[in-house]
Amino acid sequence: MNAADGDGSDARARLSAELEAALLREARREWHRLNDCHFRGVLRPPTLVLADASSRLGRFLAETRTLELSREMAVSQPWSSLVEVLRHEMAHQYVFEHLKVEDETAHGQTFREVCERLAIDARAAGLPTPEATRTAEEERVLERIARLLALAESPSEHEAEAAMRAAQRLMLKYNLERAASEGRGPRPAYSYRVLGRPTGRVTESERMLATILGQHFFVEVIWVPVYRPLEQKRGSVLEVCGTLQNLEMASYVHSFLQHAADRAWLEHKRASGTRSNRDRRTFLAGVMSGFFAKLEAEKKAQQKEGLVWLGDAQLKRFYKQRHPHVVTVRYGGAARNDAHAHGRAAGERLVLHRPISSGPSAAGPKLLGR
Repeated sequence: MNAADGDGSDARARLSAELEAALLREARREWHRLNDCHFRGVLRPPTLVLADASSRLGRFLAETRTLELSREMAVSQPWSSLVEVLRHEMAHQYVFEHLKVEDETAHGQTFREVCERLAIDARAAGLPTPEATRTAEEERVLERIARLLALAESPSEHEAEAAMRAAQRLMLKYNLERAASEGRGPRPAYSYRVLGRPTGRVTESERMLATILGQHFFVEVIWVPVYRPLEQKRGSVLEVCGTLQNLEMASYVHSFLQHAADRAWLEHKRASGTRSNRDRRTFLAGVMSGFFAKLEAEKKAQQKEGLVWLGDAQLKRFYKQRHPHVVTVRYGGAARNDAHAHGRAAGERLVLHRPISSGPSAAGPKLLGR
């Protein structure tokens, strides 16, 4: 897989021998995990090395059974990028060593079929990018949603709530129509996106936010393991899978709710005269719980009108291709104290809307690239 220009000298300077050894250990752990999950354990471990070559992100050398990964990429890009390059090179290894295909080009038909079956980026150049181009229809729907969310900025509480409900209904109807037309027309483009920053501990508010996206915004969600090489720490990050339109919306909602919850906490501190941040996590969990309850109430109203979302079978297949073995873990919630109650009330008052595009509030989340 080819890369952009770069001589790798900065990466070498930032990676001590200890850090590099730890990074390679984590890369080997990831190789074994991918081998078990995607390739049914049929691959033999190659020699994993970090390379300074500026022209590629990774490659599998069959003659020496060596799998190279770019040192610069490992240092400067998210761990998810390294994992995608590793998956790509393991697909090469699978085609050559297990399928024993030697009469095709490196990115020939067999390789592309393997990548299609395992939801691997088969492109030969550039950093793995999970997105293709949205269709004209997806763009039109997103523009209509953006206009509705702009109306949701209305100072009138009734108008703002009505605009948010209209945006939800539009999303639901579009996805229902798309699901009903399955098999009649082009197959929708499914992809994935990593949201937020890696974290060592996933808080209740973050888990609740993931639940909001998974149950109300037409995406599949999963917490995937990551490694932070320069800190020598493991963690998790949220990945969502869906159509390009729904990924865009889920990404916006994720950013919006994080900003809104933080603002609500600051307002609560000012109103209550609280100086400590001791109850911050509990309050944020309450915000997400309140907003989830609000969406659930709207969902029941839509179901009474016959608008019932039964899921997307093609998306579930794509999700299963990317994550064949999923482990479900249950967690206990935060204390249901006054801070949680205040946070829940704030969440129930939240109205999803498009943020101001200029002025002091412009640092918040942007919708649809506008």
